[in-house]
Amino acid sequence: MKETGTILLVEDDKNIQRTNRRILEREGYTVLCAGNLHGAQALLMEHSPDAMVLDIMLPDGNGLDFCGKIRPYTSVPVLFLTALDEKSEIIEGLLAGGNDYITKPYDVDEFVARIKAQLRLARMNRRDAMEERMLVRDTLSLDLIAQRAYLDGKDMLLTQKEYSLLLLLARSQEETLSSEYLYETVWNMPMTADNRTLKKHISTVRKKMEEGNCRYTITAVYGKGYTFEKA
Repeated sequence: MKETGTILLVEDDKNIQRTNRRILEREGYTVLCAGNLHGAQALLMEHSPDAMVLDIMLPDGNGLDFCGKIRPYTSVPVLFLTALDEKSEIIEGLLAGGNDYITKPYDVDEFVARIKAQLRLARMNRRDAMEERMLVRDTLSLDLIAQRAYLDGKDMLLTQKEYSLLLLLARSQEETLSSEYLYETVWNMPMTADNRTLKKHISTVRKKMEEGNCRYTITAVYGKGYTFEKA
């Protein structure tokens, strides 16, 4: 199966650049090429590559310094490709923000494998970051940062209390949460004998879920509380 993604090659040796480009394009990648740091900077301003293979010794500067300068602005995986193989240079490259280090001459299969490994790791990190930001239950998505809820991508326009209730329940899917727990957690005060406020908010959230054809609902469990479950 062909790979996907864009690789930026920064290499002043035309033969190496041409060879690496051919290898990566054969794997299915889109390849951008620059022969110096100025060209690499220009390409980064126009494109968002998925990985960068960066030579260290370039005509207009040092790849290590360049990596350090771009790190505050991009998390693109950087693989240093250089003839230098001293341990101090390897450490310096990684401290500069590099993700891997390949010395010339190198094995072609290893070269490709290392790039694939960095792309795979980057995809996993992006997925983990998204999972940390979003709580997803089928077509229902709760943005934990913005504190907004969406159904099929449409904002449910919940109030802060409504959102907090839905989040508590969705996080405890299939578990019954007591009215006292819900009220005291969301309103941050003891619940009185009259729980009409809680019922009203639950009813509003449930109605908006139904109007948005949500595949989940909030069920009242007599004498126990409420459960977030499949509709």
